[in-house]
Amino acid sequence: MEQLSLFDDRERTAPLASRLRPESLDEYVGQKHLVGPGKILRQLIERDQISSMIFWGPPGVGKTTLARIIARQTRAEFVEFSAVTSGIKEVKEVMAQAEQNRRLGIRTLLFADEIHRFNKAQQDAFLPYVEKGSIILVGATTENPSFEINSALLSRCKVFILKALEESDLLELLHHALSSSKGYGTMKISIGEEDLGAIARFANGDARTALNTLEMAVLNGRMDENAVLCVDKEILSQCMNRRSLLYDKNGEEHYNLISALHKSMRNSDPDAAVYWMYRMLDGGEDPLYIARRLIRFASEDVGMADSNALPLAVSVYQACHFLGMPECDVHLAHAAVYLSMAPKSNALYTACLDCKKDIREKPGAPVPLQIRNAPTQLMQDLHYGEGYIYAHDTKEKLSRMKCLPEELAGRRYYQPTEEGEEAAVKRRLEEILCWKEETPDGADQDGGKE
Repeated sequence: MEQLSLFDDRERTAPLASRLRPESLDEYVGQKHLVGPGKILRQLIERDQISSMIFWGPPGVGKTTLARIIARQTRAEFVEFSAVTSGIKEVKEVMAQAEQNRRLGIRTLLFADEIHRFNKAQQDAFLPYVEKGSIILVGATTENPSFEINSALLSRCKVFILKALEESDLLELLHHALSSSKGYGTMKISIGEEDLGAIARFANGDARTALNTLEMAVLNGRMDENAVLCVDKEILSQCMNRRSLLYDKNGEEHYNLISALHKSMRNSDPDAAVYWMYRMLDGGEDPLYIARRLIRFASEDVGMADSNALPLAVSVYQACHFLGMPECDVHLAHAAVYLSMAPKSNALYTACLDCKKDIREKPGAPVPLQIRNAPTQLMQDLHYGEGYIYAHDTKEKLSRMKCLPEELAGRRYYQPTEEGEEAAVKRRLEEILCWKEETPDGADQDGGKE
């Protein structure tokens, strides 16, 4: 009786996310593209015909939960492995037992959570047993399997990509938490639908973050005179003062370091840029992640001021992909220094922001008739393409033809700066705009081509 009481207490005090972990596919939320009715993974699980597989997706989307559901439904011995606590000796012991089970006709399902943390020797130890069918390997990872898992092992596993949960999925989980006896179903809790929506948006596709935030809000709620626990907006705001980190190599420090790298390059400080770049590599950061951020920087912060920045950054990404660590560090340093010393312009970035703002806030304008194609007689009868001017047929290779919708006539998104090569672009654009304003109506030639 004492053991039962202790067990019940552990269940009651376990984190909300653990108490609500689904135990069957019918309780599982999200990943409809994999486990929805008639989908291939659901059929494999229900028929107990699973083979070695890798679940790849961001944190909190149900990778471990799905593996445990498989363990409950499969007719195989289930072994859970940890890359942190298990060495080669433990791997070989489990493999030897799995081989004995195979000879007795018993399958062994080995679940490796965070399989990307297993080193090459550990992964190599799995390989012969996966090949022989002694084990069914189910791995879960937040990292790209192409870079983190041995190619020989990966080729023998089916990769299933799990997506970040939709806001509707997270709302379903939150409502279930409030109504389930495993959650807060026995309590009277007052929390608005708008607040639940805020939690779902804050969680950014992560079920664990959503449930942990709800739990924190409930634990800090206040009880009113009617024994109703109230969660007000101030409490909720405090619980959501830091967004969950979707990509989390070393916690918050990951984002601090990438921010330091960006801002050092933006401030034309190559020494600081190289330092922060190396701090990230030293912390185990994926060099391809850094290379992708450099590509973004090349257009966002350098742009037309030095159009060589973008192809150089792309070349560095390819070099990192070909060589990997530790050799690719010098390529990343090459890009970081080049981007730091390049002239800076954010004109492309602000053009994108202004354009997105107009598209979001203004009604969708129709394409002007003069720049529509007219491949059919009906379209020609409707004046599609009428008034189109083929710029190559004009002396100046320009025309006064309007290409923006009437509602946006005269709108300027791209505002070039005087920095670097963009100064010449600015002069050219000003000349074009001036010519269009000064050219009298009817001066253009109508070439009538597409």
